[in-house]
Amino acid sequence: MAKNTTRASGHYVKRQTLMTSIVIALMVGFFGGLVFGVYKSGSGLPAGAGGGSSPDGGRAAMLAKLEERVRNNPRDTEAWIQIGHINFDNQQHERAIEAYEKALALEPNNAPVLTDLGVMYRRSKKPREAVKRFDQAIAADPKLEQPRFNKGIVLMHDLDDREGAIKAWEGLLEVNPLAKAPNGQTIDEMVNQFKVQP
Repeated sequence: MAKNTTRASGHYVKRQTLMTSIVIALMVGFFGGLVFGVYKSGSGLPAGAGGGSSPDGGRAAMLAKLEERVRNNPRDTEAWIQIGHINFDNQQHERAIEAYEKALALEPNNAPVLTDLGVMYRRSKKPREAVKRFDQAIAADPKLEQPRFNKGIVLMHDLDDREGAIKAWEGLLEVNPLAKAPNGQTIDEMVNQFKVQP
């Protein structure tokens, strides 16, 4: 077998082609995972609050109402979560982090919020904080799949920790042996690819 090829299903595949395919699949999977994570955690926004003919206007109006709610009642956890979600969607990472942290001060074991907070820390170029939040989400809800997937992505791509990423994804497979990345690739296929990759 040639040095730069890998045998797959009776055919030879160039290692470079395989590596490129894996990187593309992971990138698609990560961004799809972020969208899936937001969807799974539920934004808590009423219908039309970010939709319709003027999404930014709708979000701005909703954000103003939510900020008024927390001024009147700083212990309104749901309002803080919704403020975090709107800022998440608006790519206002630091504002989303602040809102999620305030919600978690009131409800520390909210695994979906911890997961979203981890995503915001990653986007703020704080991968270690992201992993910390994903770990907290896993501890709060061991069956939640998204923080396990996201943790693997951050470990692999931001912290150059292949073994840690594989371990995170293997933990996901323990929760759901049929788990798939958002691009449709099964997690066990992904793990096996990284295990054989030099």
